[in-house]
Amino acid sequence: MLETGEFARVIELAAAERLDRSFVSHVLQLTLLAPDLVEAILDGRQSMGVQLQALVRGLPVEWERQRELMATSC
Repeated sequence: MLETGEFARVIELAAAERLDRSFVSHVLQLTLLAPDLVEAILDGRQSMGVQLQALVRGLPVEWERQRELMATSC
């Protein structure tokens, strides 16, 4: 919805979906997750210590640093 231009700002998207703005902002950060990490999570191959709560709190944008952090999340 943001990509298509339907909503220009996160606050507009959050209001339309009846969600808290900060929640939407946190979830949108998941779009920056390295593709191989997304695939591992979807396949159930992530480290046991990887929790959604930790992911939405923020990860570095550098994919290599994300991999390092995910590998040590046990």
